[in-house]
Amino acid sequence: MPELKQPRVLVIAEAANPRLTSVALIGYSLTHALLDVVDLELATELRNKDSILEAGFPPERLLPVDNRRMQGMAFKVAKFLRGGESLGWTIYSAFYNVAYPVFERKLWRQLEPRLKGGEFDLVHRVTPLSPTTASPIAKRLKAIGVPLVIGPMNGGVPWPAGFDAIRRQEKEWLSYVRGLYKYTPGLQGTRDRASALLLASGHTYREVVSTSERHAKAIYLPENAIDPDRFPLDSVQRDPSKKLRLAFVGRLVPYKGAVTLLEAALPLLKSGCAQLDIIGDGAEMGRLRAMVAEHHVEEVVQLPGWIAHEQLHARLRQSDVFAFPSVREFGGGVVLEAMALGLAPVIADYAGPTELLPDDCGWRVPFDSMDTLRAGFAQQLEKLANDPASVQAAGERAFKFARANFTWPAKAQQIRQVYDWVLKRGPRPEFNFAFKPEGEA
Repeated sequence: MPELKQPRVLVIAEAANPRLTSVALIGYSLTHALLDVVDLELATELRNKDSILEAGFPPERLLPVDNRRMQGMAFKVAKFLRGGESLGWTIYSAFYNVAYPVFERKLWRQLEPRLKGGEFDLVHRVTPLSPTTASPIAKRLKAIGVPLVIGPMNGGVPWPAGFDAIRRQEKEWLSYVRGLYKYTPGLQGTRDRASALLLASGHTYREVVSTSERHAKAIYLPENAIDPDRFPLDSVQRDPSKKLRLAFVGRLVPYKGAVTLLEAALPLLKSGCAQLDIIGDGAEMGRLRAMVAEHHVEEVVQLPGWIAHEQLHARLRQSDVFAFPSVREFGGGVVLEAMALGLAPVIADYAGPTELLPDDCGWRVPFDSMDTLRAGFAQQLEKLANDPASVQAAGERAFKFARANFTWPAKAQQIRQVYDWVLKRGPRPEFNFAFKPEGEA
């Protein structure tokens, strides 16, 4: 039987940039990996063009769309209301949802003849990742018989109970009425017209899959992965004679929990049984430095600030445990990166990271307040300091699991299975993830 041709796919990733982080890096990394498994063209905002081409993306496969004016206006207004670029992400999402439809309408005008002429087998909208963003072209694609795949989508994880003070510090005022997004014009129609909905978290899955029709086309698929070219392929063998080496990576803001981690680890640090590397920067850097000086643990606590992503893996490989008490993470990509380097995670048992972590690859710490989170981390870290063999074993399992399921090439193969299913070329995909949302088909 002759092999079927690769599907011809129009990938929409308004945010796709190899120089950036978060959503834009996911958009680029996934699209670049898909080049190896499908015949694709990438539609993205014009602002990304130079960075994408400099990274070696084939220019003939790039379709820039100029929506800079509208997107820039939305960003400026959101930044003003947020009080900065790193606060109030719900506010930014709301204004992004005002600007994004203009991008899709411009894209339709640019590609309408080609779409109607059958040049693409399907359209896949990768970014925006937010499940709150409608697609103005979903109805038009449905009318001409071109399947639409959306996702992986993630976002809107509720703040855990008891953390309202931190929620206000992050200026997440709009999160109190986030549920109103369900009335966004065209949103429910977008979901109903899509041929496949890729949902990256249990919360998003439950939020989006509200009908039997959506259940039939919903697939749980986390959005994050690691670039194997940036990570060493050999796992790390821990020296049991050394002290427990802990690492944290993230913004130094209250909900990420760097201060909580330092407080929890202080007994081990003071006794010489552990050392701690806190990588990142933010409002709590001054407080952390003061605590380190007050408790005289300068020799075993490092505060290097931000480290370039290209150098981060070498720094992380010096540690054994990735300690991450963040109380509100959508995806947890940094946890995957640590696992791919052989570190065993200890995480707060909530939202994204806890869904990525198999039971035998690390430890989840339950909590209902910052006090119980701190106490739980202190207890777990003390156990690990006294049991280096379990740390090494969990790190090895984490390394193998991440490499098998969460590299970008692996993600591209998973997406290809989704395409084949949508195009009736193959069965519904079954993936080997640690978490499956209740009721997933």
